[in-house]
Amino acid sequence: MTTLPTTETELPPRGNLLGFRKYFKQDFTSGFFVFLIALPLCLGISMASGFPPMAGVFTAIVGSILTTFLSNSELTIKGPAAGLIVIVLGCVEDFGGGKAGDIAGNLEAYRAALAVGVAAAILQIVFGVFRAGILGEFFPRSAIHGMLAAIGIIIIAKQIPVALGVTAKGEPLELLAEIPHFIMEANPAIAVIGATSLLILFGWPSVRNRLGAMKSFPAQLIVLVVAVILGWFFDLLHKHSYVLQGHQYQLGEQFLVEMPGQMFGMLSEITFPNFNALLEVKAWYWVFMFFVIGTLESIISAKAIDTIDPWKRKTNMDRDIRAVCIANCCAAMIGGLPMISEIVRSKANIDNGARTRFADLWHGVWLLSCVALLPTTLHLIPKAALAAMLVYTGFRLAHPSEFVNVYRIGREQFMIFVITLIATLMTDLLVGVAIGIGVKIAIHIYNGVPIKSLFKLYLDVEQVDETTCLIRARESAVFSNWIPFKRQLEDLALVQRQNVIVDVSETQFIDHTFLEKLHEMQHEIQLEGLKLDIVGLENQIPLASHEQSARKRGMVRVRRITVIASESMEALLTQKFVAMGATGYTVMKCHGAGRAAALSAPGSVATQLENQVRIETIVPVGVSDEILTYLRRDVLPMGHVTAAVETVEAVVADQFV
Repeated sequence: MTTLPTTETELPPRGNLLGFRKYFKQDFTSGFFVFLIALPLCLGISMASGFPPMAGVFTAIVGSILTTFLSNSELTIKGPAAGLIVIVLGCVEDFGGGKAGDIAGNLEAYRAALAVGVAAAILQIVFGVFRAGILGEFFPRSAIHGMLAAIGIIIIAKQIPVALGVTAKGEPLELLAEIPHFIMEANPAIAVIGATSLLILFGWPSVRNRLGAMKSFPAQLIVLVVAVILGWFFDLLHKHSYVLQGHQYQLGEQFLVEMPGQMFGMLSEITFPNFNALLEVKAWYWVFMFFVIGTLESIISAKAIDTIDPWKRKTNMDRDIRAVCIANCCAAMIGGLPMISEIVRSKANIDNGARTRFADLWHGVWLLSCVALLPTTLHLIPKAALAAMLVYTGFRLAHPSEFVNVYRIGREQFMIFVITLIATLMTDLLVGVAIGIGVKIAIHIYNGVPIKSLFKLYLDVEQVDETTCLIRARESAVFSNWIPFKRQLEDLALVQRQNVIVDVSETQFIDHTFLEKLHEMQHEIQLEGLKLDIVGLENQIPLASHEQSARKRGMVRVRRITVIASESMEALLTQKFVAMGATGYTVMKCHGAGRAAALSAPGSVATQLENQVRIETIVPVGVSDEILTYLRRDVLPMGHVTAAVETVEAVVADQFV
């Protein structure tokens, strides 16, 4: 992550003339490196979406120019995103496109999808005027991550055949099952390009630091250079065949990116929407999909980039959404894909030292210059290399660490995540997310959340003093009633400029999404020079060890350990118990006899009694296991101790953590 230079103590000016001049070098340089990443992704996302390659470039250029001046998001890069491939391709195919050789049919489906894009953008603009930025606050995080992981798997399933030089159609699960068959039927020359590209993408992070000056070059650029060389070696510019192990394979320009053949030929690629498509009922299903998924992804990405902005600047989400919507409308009018605030390119923008939103502008200028002046050079890029980049992007969306991270938050979150993922693969994005939300609501009801409080907020607001308010939440605090809660917080803290105390001690259940968003608000309020304190969590039982796992009100099960040892071991044992996590202990002096003394002659027992201590501590299960292991391994060899463990229930769990 880029850190704030020690010579700069003030915030970089937001996209104004002063910022343009002062940070020209940093923004111009970052824009160039982002362009190197964006170019192949724009081309690859376009083709994977059933659009012409230039469509993604149109989107990035229009987005970079318009949103630079319309949004106040300083470091996000606007452009087409892999997460929208599934819905755009679905729309094109629903209108009869995506068929090899059917030029007229594909063009009409493309124009119909452009009309859908315009309608969705207008819907976004209307909702943006009425603060649609709040839309992203409703959806539970586990369902969103499940949807994104499903999108990643779908991208992998659809792009592996392209990377292998195989033609394939089908549903995602069917394509996944056919991967061994695709490998057996692969065109070896094309598969070499695809496999080499994947090896570079996966291996570059581990070798870049050993390459000196080359480490600043993005992996995507290395892939393009190597892929173009391999394409030249296999002579993909000319149609021919070759024989390998008795099988004949075809090679030719069909495996290269289709680009305009002359300078400024991009103008001939401009395509206008066919608004007659909106007369069909099915078009409005896709309008809704474009609107919901596009808006949601853009908000999530912009918020994620705000959290890693070195200067901690905050994007006005409603303004950013309006900017993206206007740019989306303009892009669709000339043949472009839908755009969002794209997180991978935005992260690269930060890593390359960008200061203001003009870095986004320069990345668009570089794109425009390249496709306008060097179209024949771009034609040399093999499709297999672009497909490999998308496979890598899909893998990152569905990375195994995503599964691990969600599981650590809680088993119920993992269940929602997996069910959303599977449902999305078996149906579509909207149905998958709806099923995930339904499962989450069912789990909440099972955990005792009153049905009446699922969508209605129950809270009391009290004035503590002139500068502080208390919000006491009751019933439940879950994702579905977060929006009114957030508005109450914003009114008190950001409008009335009050410090706020949130008391959740009387809530029956707090879910992960609510708790995570509450901590995000705590950070935002702190940036405004105010305080948000959260109290009452000690009365809730966490459903997992993660600090932001869901919590349920009630008695918590802990363990009481009783240890009898000689008086001389008191200091050692109590110090070790505290070091291992015990929050307190009780020591009682006593005396007694062990088994050997008790079984001896009755008259001699009294003479064998020794001074002892009885140590009691109440700890969580994990700490209990650690203490018992220590007693067996380290204490018993030194001297005799007696230990007993029992499970008890405590009213306040955090007293023992």
